[in-house]
Amino acid sequence: MERRERADAARNRQAILRAAEELLRRHPPEQVSVERVAAAAGVGKGTVFHRFGSRSGLMLELMTERARELEQAVAEGPPPLGPGAEPIERLLAFFAAVAALAARNGNLMAAHEHAMVTRKAAEQPREANPIYLFWHRHVSGLISEGRPDVDAEQIAHMLLGTLHMEPIASQLRAGEYERTAAGFAVLVKGLLSGGGG
Repeated sequence: MERRERADAARNRQAILRAAEELLRRHPPEQVSVERVAAAAGVGKGTVFHRFGSRSGLMLELMTERARELEQAVAEGPPPLGPGAEPIERLLAFFAAVAALAARNGNLMAAHEHAMVTRKAAEQPREANPIYLFWHRHVSGLISEGRPDVDAEQIAHMLLGTLHMEPIASQLRAGEYERTAAGFAVLVKGLLSGGGG
């Protein structure tokens, strides 16, 4: 009985995530509500809330699934994205990959951002979400390695924060990531090629 309930829960989870993803392909993020996702997944609204806690929880889970592949490449993949390359090469590869990921999942990122902005005050801030924490730790570590003379943590926040600026976010939603990747490349080269250790 318990095994069947676990299997049902896993099936429901996948159905909810697939429904949310499909709705995000066809509708603006602000139109993808928990109610619409539940109806499309064939489950009750309470099931979505029970499994994900909130709309922002659902969007975070979808984002986490999309970001997991990038995290694995960063942690274990071949250089320059993975270990073994110089900090500057790894940062260039990382920001190019993040820009491409954002462009491929434009509506999902917009929905996640919308959910974060409209979440209840009791929910975690953006800076506490696992994706952001991993990205920030990775970027600040590489900056610190390449430029031990600068405030790597602050600069990492500044670089990652640009992804949420509306002009950049709208380009990424439109699938235009080459310009963003090129801009990150200029910033990273200027930072890690200039002065310091």
